[in-house]
This record gives sequence, structure tokens and C-alpha cells, in this order.
Amino acid sequence: MTEEQATLAQSLAPVLRDQCAGHLGPISWFKATWQHGGASTGFAEWTCHDGTTIDCVVKLPVGYAEYQWTKRLGLTATDQWNSSSAAAIPTPRVLAAGFELGSYDFAWIVMEKFQGLPTSHTPTPQSVWELFETCAEFHAAAITLAPIEPERTPTSPDWAALIQRGLKALEDNDVEHKDRWIRALHETNERLDDLTDEWDQREINTWCHHDLHGGNAMRRAPLNGSAGRTVLIDLAMVQPGHWLEDALYLERLAWGHEAELLQGIEPLDTLAKARAFIGLPVGDDHHRLAQVRRTLMAASTPAFLRTEGTPTHLRAALGHLERALQGGA
Repeated sequence: MTEEQATLAQSLAPVLRDQCAGHLGPISWFKATWQHGGASTGFAEWTCHDGTTIDCVVKLPVGYAEYQWTKRLGLTATDQWNSSSAAAIPTPRVLAAGFELGSYDFAWIVMEKFQGLPTSHTPTPQSVWELFETCAEFHAAAITLAPIEPERTPTSPDWAALIQRGLKALEDNDVEHKDRWIRALHETNERLDDLTDEWDQREINTWCHHDLHGGNAMRRAPLNGSAGRTVLIDLAMVQPGHWLEDALYLERLAWGHEAELLQGIEPLDTLAKARAFIGLPVGDDHHRLAQVRRTLMAASTPAFLRTEGTPTHLRAALGHLERALQGGA
């Protein structure tokens, strides 16, 4: 965190502890290497009415979406903290939360502390599989909590503008396989109306996490005889969408590094199986729809050369795009 953020967090700590009615102990603020947002985060101890204590994490300020979803999915009474129902929550258990502190109008959360590092630190086939299991369980919990209304249909990116930006980036930079990229982007542009129409007509059937990767997954220790579980954190980007968007988000992040990041797990089919197993719909068109989405994502990659411009990632994205175009996407 910046010095200004640290000062603000420290100055508000007494106010927060007062708002928690004395249950929250002193806060030790930190900045984890996997954190990229602007919130201040600290470790503390929560003292329950019976004198028992719970290790917890304090986070402030948090955005509206993260506050709403984390609190509504995870708020747990301390006398139920170790219950089987609490052990099954696919997001952090929450001890307390609010949307103002003193004269500041921002949200804060006090939630469970996880031991260890995010699952991305040492990915295994089991941890990647469990990430998709938890994603499906998050989908189920979120849609039960808040059905999606038709007016919540999200606005798609301006794919045409991204392709033009990508063409300009290719012209201005020395990029491997530049000629192939330019041909592929022009071909995509010729098919763009059909691609975007098909994507925009997808069913909006899920509250998607939209930032699904091992860096946003922690491991909950066994509770009340449970085997422990993977938990999704950082719910700031939750929005309505089609369920496959979460699978393809991680797939795209892994382009060029599939063996390391996916450990042999196929994102789309694995999430589909996880959803079907708990009774969530999958649909008949998800493979075709996924190919449309891959085409659009791959074609937009050169627009983000500064952040996604590694040769390995670009080669993988070009391969996906050319195969999709040859297959009729």
C-alpha cells in the first residue's frame, strides 16, 4: 500500500475497532505480493462473546460490488463459524462489514484469514480442478441470492475498435509473425458483424466472477470434519454473463503456458462438468459459443501489447485465432 493509504488505514483503525464493538483487536497492516488493488489489508484477531478468538483479515476501502457480494455470500454468525454450512461457503466467511467509517463514506470488511498462499503459488491438477468446482458453486450461490434481471445485460467491448487498435500496434511495433497477424485481423474484421451478433445474443445466465485464476483462490482449512476447500476471493468484478466467460478468462490467461498454469485441466469442459454435477444448466451451444469468444479475445490481443505482449502469449493467441478462422468461426 502507498504511504497515504497506510496513514489513512492506521488513522481509521480505532474507529473501525469501535464500530466492531470491541471484538476486533489491533490490526497489523500489510501488502501481499499478489495484491494489485488499492485497498489496505491487515491481520487481526476477533474475540467472540464466549471469549474464543478467530484470526481475521481487515480490508478497507472496498468497492461496492466486492462489499455487496462478499458480505451477502459470506456473513456468518460466530456461533456458526465452524458449522458444516459455513465450511461449504465458496467465498470468505465474513465477521463484520459496513459502508462508512467516521466521516468517510467507504466500505470495509472483516473476514476469515486463510493460511498459506493462493493456489497459483504451486498449482496442481487437483487445485486447478477445485478452482472450477468452486467457481460452479459460486455461480449457484450467487444466482440463488440475486436472480439476474433482463436490464442487467452487460455491454460488450467495442471489438471493432480493439481490432483497429491492434492493427495500429502491429504497424508501430516489431512483432513476431506480423504479416500473419495482420491477415488474421483483417479476416476477423470481415466476419466481425456475425461474430459479435452471435456473442451478443448469448444467454445471460450467471453472475460471473470475471477474474478467475489461482491468484484469487485460497484454501480453507478443514472445519467440523470437512476436508477443507478452495475459496474464491476478490469479488470486485462480479457481473452478469454467460457461465463460460469464467472458464475462458482463465484459459486466455494461460495461453502459451497451459502446462504450467492449467496442469492438464481443460477449463471449458471442466467447468461444464462441475456445473452439471450440482444441477446448473450448461446448454447445448457452449462449444460453438466458446469458439466465437476465443476468436474475439484472440483478435483483440494485439491491442494490449503492453500488458499481453510476450512472444509466447502472442504466438498462442495467433494460433487460436488462425485455427478458429479456418474452422469457420
